[in-house]
Amino acid sequence: MQQGEIELQDFRPDHIEGAVALSRQENWPHRPQDWQMALQLSSGAVALDDQGRVAGTILVTPYGADCAMINMVIVDRNARGKGLGRRLMDEAFALAGNRPLRLVATTDGMPLYEKLGFVSSGTILQHQGNVATLGAPKDVEAAGTGDLPEIKALDRDAYGADRETLIDALAERGQFAVIRRNGTIEAYAAIRPFGRGEVIGPVIAGGADDARALIGFFAASRPGAFLRVDTDSRTGIAGWLAEIGLAHVGGGVAMDRPPKKDAEQIRPKVYALANQALG
Repeated sequence: MQQGEIELQDFRPDHIEGAVALSRQENWPHRPQDWQMALQLSSGAVALDDQGRVAGTILVTPYGADCAMINMVIVDRNARGKGLGRRLMDEAFALAGNRPLRLVATTDGMPLYEKLGFVSSGTILQHQGNVATLGAPKDVEAAGTGDLPEIKALDRDAYGADRETLIDALAERGQFAVIRRNGTIEAYAAIRPFGRGEVIGPVIAGGADDARALIGFFAASRPGAFLRVDTDSRTGIAGWLAEIGLAHVGGGVAMDRPPKKDAEQIRPKVYALANQALG
């Protein structure tokens, strides 16, 4: 490899240290453990400079044959403007095969994604902070391992894709809560360690009241803790999140390739993402 040349390789666990350094350059909160979870669920590529340093990353997280999330797209600031982002996206397309693609775009990334055929489908709001002291909501209970098959089915119905591998990974690292009525799970949420504290998500519910109750269940047991929730602006829970101490601090634009049909976007049932990377 000549001086200044960038080489693409398969993303391996030994690249995580360099990926963490790259994400910190962007002020992302991801710990090595967060990268490890993303890589466990994904395939990807890294760009290495002529010194062997990680200069770019991309992951593709497949959810069955239904769709794939493109995530953890970073190009070192010193390597920008040389077409590396496009090269990484080409690698992602190859890994995804013929699956429909989803991602959450930063402002910097949107022009490239639009050129590649991605279309905006919503706005993702990142809320985080030290949560207020809350009373425990009624009708929410901790889930057991025996609830996972029903949780997976509910998630598949709401998200429109089979995220069984994601649910299993969340179960390894975190906790679930459910709302059960007449013996049937009607809503669920998960929480796991992430970044500066913990992230609540996914939150799947039939209405905003149930979504708030699920988030409140975890928040009530962690007064003052640093929590994060990534929600679609259409869910209607952003104002309440701010009221309980989780301020709006940023976010991104949800994008799809090909575009989703309008009917799929009318009433979101996904009230919070697992995080912006994993959908």
